[in-house]
Amino acid sequence: MSGRVRRQLTQWGGVTLLASYVAWGVAAPGEQNAGLTQTALVSMGADLFKHEWTPNDPLSGGGDGLGPVFNASSCAECHSQGRVGGSGANKHNVQAFEVLPNRHDSDGHVGVVHASAVDDALRETIDTVQSLFPIVPKGKRVIGSCFIEEVDLDPVLFDDVSTPSLFGAGLLDSISDATIRNNIRWRQIRSVGAELAGDFDQTPSGRVRVLPDGRIGKFGWKAQFATLEEFVATACAVEIGLSNPMRKQDRPGAHVPDEDAALDMNQQQLDSLVAFCRFLEKPERVLPVETGARELAIHGEQLFASIGCADCHTPDLGNVKGIYSDLALHRVVNSEERIDYGRIEFDVPIPEANPRPDEWKTPPLWGVADTAPYFHDGRAPTLRDAIAHHHGEALAVKERFDSLSDREQDAVIAFLETLRLPEEEKAPSQHQAKPTPVVAHIVP
Repeated sequence: MSGRVRRQLTQWGGVTLLASYVAWGVAAPGEQNAGLTQTALVSMGADLFKHEWTPNDPLSGGGDGLGPVFNASSCAECHSQGRVGGSGANKHNVQAFEVLPNRHDSDGHVGVVHASAVDDALRETIDTVQSLFPIVPKGKRVIGSCFIEEVDLDPVLFDDVSTPSLFGAGLLDSISDATIRNNIRWRQIRSVGAELAGDFDQTPSGRVRVLPDGRIGKFGWKAQFATLEEFVATACAVEIGLSNPMRKQDRPGAHVPDEDAALDMNQQQLDSLVAFCRFLEKPERVLPVETGARELAIHGEQLFASIGCADCHTPDLGNVKGIYSDLALHRVVNSEERIDYGRIEFDVPIPEANPRPDEWKTPPLWGVADTAPYFHDGRAPTLRDAIAHHHGEALAVKERFDSLSDREQDAVIAFLETLRLPEEEKAPSQHQAKPTPVVAHIVP
């Protein structure tokens, strides 16, 4: 199909999505999607995103529907701030945990605490998780200047994890591994050049999350998923308890996939949810109309770059403009809250490729004005609070912000407040993610 794709705004239950004016003339992949246009697939995904799942739900086919353990009964229950597909308030945070490699479990483990269950006896708590992974006697060594002390190791670390916004997810998914790597390498080169010139106050470049299969992680607070499809499939299975072709639901109390579970979602349903998330519009920059406010925001953008915020919150990655993230892992939480790796050795070393407990992916800032609270655990209710909570690798940048005048600090905040979620009735920009070959192919 040649020529420009004509577009219109189609609404499903108040959710404005990019749809094709014509049927695009292509069907989604797989036999189950044969005959479905992309528009129909996205429409189905919008309905599924808002669907309130129940045990033995009619939509679950031969599966058991919601659960047996879960944290929400629909995607929109958590992803709804601003509009459907947005972030979530702290009340929707989940309790994630990481089990450090140890002599009882050399690989370590990650999971979430399921606060809800179809049977109250199956509900999980921090205590039930800790009972599965007991204290390891003398499992670590604390190294002092004149001593080495063997101490017991509690292998389980817990974190509140907030709900991310999904707007622009299709564009994020389109960013290549090479683009992410090259951005980090270029920053490293610039940093070396600056140090050779005598400037040693450089922001660490962070590191990419390399998954076991060699791909780079882009989705999730720990960059644990390489693709949007993996992110969606895992969220369905782990947070709602919906087994699907890519990920089975968790076995209650075990925090591992139940490979014997029947499918609650078929491939078409999974494809439709991914299609819906892929076509949520890109967040946009909205400058004030009033001249003074507009100039303040523009000045704030310049300050944002000059004090080093843009080192990690990279404005553009490849062809994706306005994302404000390098998608790399950084250590920015207060060091007092985490393990001092310089003074501790573990019985079983943490693999170098694994994120450290205090490493988190740089969140994209597009739409940040409408996605409070901030940080991986929602600890910062305002943009100023978010800046104040930057420590570790970002401490020098925070201190530069603190050294600005009140007017200059206001300018930085004014700039961040221009980064908005798209208005529901507003047509998406020309940079809207195009269908990938996984879903459809359009010749421009």
